[in-house]
Amino acid sequence: METKGNPPTSGAFPLEIPEEISAIYSNLVRISHSPSDIVLDFGQVLPLQKPKVLARVVMSPVAAKLFLNALRENLARYEANFGPISLPGDSSLASDLFKQIRPPEPPKDEN
Repeated sequence: METKGNPPTSGAFPLEIPEEISAIYSNLVRISHSPSDIVLDFGQVLPLQKPKVLARVVMSPVAAKLFLNALRENLARYEANFGPISLPGDSSLASDLFKQIRPPEPPKDEN
């Protein structure tokens, strides 16, 4: 089986990615757990459609905590390179939509 993938980063082991695998876009994740597993259901929410789970990942609690630490570290690197990630709710919807719009300057009095 032929594989593709990015070269490993320092300290990482090579990761084989099968040709037939495809990436999914997810804007929804539901997290549940049992005493022995953490379950991540990734899906999409689209207008006028029922949300659909596209992938399920099951991890041990230890693996989930390691994943959390790795994700936290990678988000910090991302923000160091590209700037802070603002979350919905950090400001009002109106300010998000109209923060670039400024009222026109009042006309100057020519007297």
